[in-house]
Amino acid sequence: MSPSGKTGQNRRGNFMRITRTLLFIATLLISPLAASAGLFEREVVFSEADIASALAKTKPLQLSYGGLVSVALKEPPQILLDGTDGRARVTTGVDVELQGKRPVRVEASGRAGIRYDDRSKAFYLENPVIDSVTTPALRQEANPAIREAASQLIASYFRSKPVYVLREDGSPQEIAARWLLKSVRIEPGRVVAVLSPV
Repeated sequence: MSPSGKTGQNRRGNFMRITRTLLFIATLLISPLAASAGLFEREVVFSEADIASALAKTKPLQLSYGGLVSVALKEPPQILLDGTDGRARVTTGVDVELQGKRPVRVEASGRAGIRYDDRSKAFYLENPVIDSVTTPALRQEANPAIREAASQLIASYFRSKPVYVLREDGSPQEIAARWLLKSVRIEPGRVVAVLSPV
């Protein structure tokens, strides 16, 4: 091979190395910008029906307070994603039993936030607050104590019962959820979680 042929090959080889190096540097520079601009983010969306389906698989829960009062949640609460305050509405019937008396059904309603647990890859309702309890069978002055007992029962219920679990065999968005949660918000009728690889 002539010296001019070797020189041409060396130039092409140098050109390719320089091009690869520049592309690598450009990738390093662009990646954080793309991530911060949200180019690699994914949304996972689930609805009230998805939550109802998850809670339908749960078992009843009962708490007792010193043997004097017990409260029981025999059916899953209904979760409504209809608020404008970024919280879910919780409505449920709670059975309250005072010592030696028949259980009384109390209708309770309140609000709860939502959190994501990265270990279990699941969403849970958190910090439920019962705003109102109604029952014709109990005196009005009993309402604050019943409201507190109902709040504790609901908090205990949701602590271990996810409202939505990301599936390994789910959509591409759910598979991507092995990434980090960037934000989660409640919108009318649905929960939207934004996930990012960084």
